[in-house]
Amino acid sequence: MQEKLPRRQNWVRLGVNSKPQLYFLLIMKFTCLSKGSGFHFPPCHILDVSGFRILLDCPLDLSALTIFYPVSPSSKMEEGEQTYDFAVNNCLDMRKRQKILKSLICAQPWYKTPNNLHLWDPSSIDLVLISSTMGMLALPFLTQTKGFSAKIYATEATTRLGQLMMEDLVLMHNEFHHFFGSDSGSPQWMSWEELELLSPALRQVALGKDGTELGGWMPLYRSADVEDCVKKVQTLKYAEEAWYNGTLLIKAFSSGLEIGSCNWTINSPKRNIACISSSKFYSVNAMEFDYHALRGNDLILYSDFSSEGVLTNDEHDNNFSASTTYNSSTPSADNDDRILKECLLRNDESLEEREKLAFICSCVVDSVKAGGSVIIPLNQLGIVLQLLEQIPVYLESSAMKVPIYVISSVAAELLAFTNIIPEWLCKERQEKLFSGEPLFSHSELMKGEKLYVFPDVHSPELFIFNLHFSEPCIVFSPHWSLRLGPVVHLLRRWREDENSLLVLEDGLDTDMALLPFKPMAMKVLQCSFLSGIRLQKTQPLLEMLRPKEVLFPEDLREQIKFSGSHSFSVFYYAENETLGVPRSKGSVDLEIASNLATQFSWRKLDHDDVDITRLEGQLFIDHGKHQVLSGNKVSEMASRKKPLLHWGVPDVEKLLTVLSKMGVKGSVERCMSDAESGSDEIVHIHEPSKALIEVRATRTVISARDEQLASLIFEAIGTLTGGI
Repeated sequence: MQEKLPRRQNWVRLGVNSKPQLYFLLIMKFTCLSKGSGFHFPPCHILDVSGFRILLDCPLDLSALTIFYPVSPSSKMEEGEQTYDFAVNNCLDMRKRQKILKSLICAQPWYKTPNNLHLWDPSSIDLVLISSTMGMLALPFLTQTKGFSAKIYATEATTRLGQLMMEDLVLMHNEFHHFFGSDSGSPQWMSWEELELLSPALRQVALGKDGTELGGWMPLYRSADVEDCVKKVQTLKYAEEAWYNGTLLIKAFSSGLEIGSCNWTINSPKRNIACISSSKFYSVNAMEFDYHALRGNDLILYSDFSSEGVLTNDEHDNNFSASTTYNSSTPSADNDDRILKECLLRNDESLEEREKLAFICSCVVDSVKAGGSVIIPLNQLGIVLQLLEQIPVYLESSAMKVPIYVISSVAAELLAFTNIIPEWLCKERQEKLFSGEPLFSHSELMKGEKLYVFPDVHSPELFIFNLHFSEPCIVFSPHWSLRLGPVVHLLRRWREDENSLLVLEDGLDTDMALLPFKPMAMKVLQCSFLSGIRLQKTQPLLEMLRPKEVLFPEDLREQIKFSGSHSFSVFYYAENETLGVPRSKGSVDLEIASNLATQFSWRKLDHDDVDITRLEGQLFIDHGKHQVLSGNKVSEMASRKKPLLHWGVPDVEKLLTVLSKMGVKGSVERCMSDAESGSDEIVHIHEPSKALIEVRATRTVISARDEQLASLIFEAIGTLTGGI
């Protein structure tokens, strides 16, 4: 594959020190397309660095599916649901039509991509970095777009898990496809007439708060698109180096959030960047957050919004300034150790997670004891794996034998895959592999006929309406939005059972999500799990990582107030705003071919202690090393050794004298300048033809119709100024 050249020329001069050095004058540009909304919808950014455009994550906002009415996996609607007329196009009663649209949209769902991503030219993206499985779900929309040719990087585990999730999403969506038929153009619900009929809550989801997000809705991709997308992803192992175009060095380090989730480091010629996505210091399943690998970078992009607006009582009492959390004196080894022990590595997060899981397990046991069934449509793989291990323990301690079902088209492959990816698992799981034990207990549960896995509710082994399906039972099934998959059918089956239980994750509008299933007697337990860095650990982490600059969310400015004593500069960014980050002056080493170096003709600048020379060759960048080699052709201009660059302000009186000797006559006009540097001088040329020379403090401009006369004037100015 031919790699792209940088979009713009990014070197401007060659200086001399102990080594030749290349000077970069570009600023880095950063645009936050979407701050997302937690685990299910991670942030999405555009980063322009070293002439390359990088897309950081490409997620789907699947919580937006709640504005659509679900269909049952069965071919017919259940009795009593005829009031929801799915043939909205054929509704002649306007009042009935308005009533339907104000509740939910009865149409084949479209899927919401990050705000304004569709406004960017896909062909302008050079590189895509995927941090998690949820950050991959909109990628097929890009890869099937004409002109898209970016290099895509993701970890091996993220790529495989993301592929399974996308394939499952396509299969679940096929229920709508079979019910409504194929899409043909924009759906009717997207017309302004239909949108005006929606309730304010639905309209805000469809259009966004400012009414600009309608263009982000897309019809779902196909299975072939998923397969083609995955083929274009270059998978990386933990900390494996990947060079892009010989200029950017890319590495992936564990974020601790989920199996395969990572934080990226991007080493460019003049700025080393670390991208911190949602991360967890403690994880029962995934490899721990490797923040050591992020230390010492020039710039940190902090992109963990998971704690936005989520404060504990202790956090409310703390303003997160350096003076209240720790002593931000000059960093030292002892200070770092104290920060790690006292703040970063406290296990309060793991304790809180264990308590929440224990509470869920106790609620599950209480429901099945009362004769009810339990539906768990959770999406976080790590939480699901823990519940699959802990619920059987609670059932056994209560002397209960209740079957546990996992119903999903990709469940068998997903559970099998978790037992063969030790690289991205925590140390405790890896030790099980070396001792010959299964990495997770679900394989033993399946052998003991305590756990059953089925692809869908129509499986030959699973007859949902007869005695082969044992109730009460516990079912893990997608989708967490309650609009797709087996969960829709199961909810309609058990919604009127007051002893049954539905376990939901935080981040979902429960009123809207449960609307199609009302009246509803079953219990609902909504729980939240930490999916990022706690606010009180953010500033100590950044101080310990010791960057020079930090890009930080504007939305978290009031919750985390950086003190004046911190060691880094903070740039705040907001959604849909492009932030330019200037870089400090500096240089990189440049190797010059010896046959070129012997041709140098050095000139010293009058006002600076700098030597300067002209150089013609070809610039090559390979694995971060910059080299200038001899070109095959030498331009005519270079062969004549005429100056290409001049500096200094010519004396106009001396200029008139030189021009007079060349047969050019003119006069001087002096005028006041708006600048503080003094007056400008204008030389009017009368013979042999009209021309104008503007001599200003920062530039000299020649204006002439006669090209030969312009060349004479340029030559005259060259005799009065320095040049190479």
